[in-house]
Amino acid sequence: MISSPWDAAKHMENAGALAKELGLWNEVSDFYRRASEFYRECGRSQPASDALAKGASALEDKAPEEATKLYDDACTLLEEDGKEQMAFDLYRAAASLYVKLEKYSDAAAFHLRLGSAADKCNAVNSQCKAYLSAIIIYLYAHDFQQAQKCYNDCSEVQGFLSSDQNRCAMKLLSAYEEGDAEEIKRAAQSSAINHLDHVVIRLARKLPTGDLQAIKKDVGGDDGDSLDEDDLT
Repeated sequence: MISSPWDAAKHMENAGALAKELGLWNEVSDFYRRASEFYRECGRSQPASDALAKGASALEDKAPEEATKLYDDACTLLEEDGKEQMAFDLYRAAASLYVKLEKYSDAAAFHLRLGSAADKCNAVNSQCKAYLSAIIIYLYAHDFQQAQKCYNDCSEVQGFLSSDQNRCAMKLLSAYEEGDAEEIKRAAQSSAINHLDHVVIRLARKLPTGDLQAIKKDVGGDDGDSLDEDDLT
């Protein structure tokens, strides 16, 4: 009423925290979303995004579906304001939550979104790690074709093409093509994987999943779809 949206936002965040303490899960999201709206009235995208992220974190266990929406909206706010670099941790948090929910395509999509944001920020290392993470998630979900497509698409980016993460992905995919479980396990111990998020490392350590021989058979029947180091696009 007194035209102080910043103070209103702070109070709404406090209300969200209290709602969490009281277990009023339906109200947690509402309060943090209203806080975010007030911060946006002030023209402050960063605290507006932070408020949504706090709500998402509070709801990860009790209302994970709503938490993923809050993370998505928090990332979008920063993207729209050209502050993608501030969203890196949010992309990772959302991807980890999707893995927990066993929604692997959504998890991979968030890593690819992180890769795109990193590209805009010239954060090559973060970009390459995001691409390798997405490929590993697709492999864990038994989707070799999507993993291979993801690899080929990402290899069009010069920074990834010459990276350790690219070489690791190539070894993994080649081992899958050959149906070589032991080689997959060796590749999953790569130092490039050791520097990924813990959630992704745990998935990599469980590879291979699915029917390797079926993948080998499918690849053998696809003339020209297999990996070619001289033609990565």
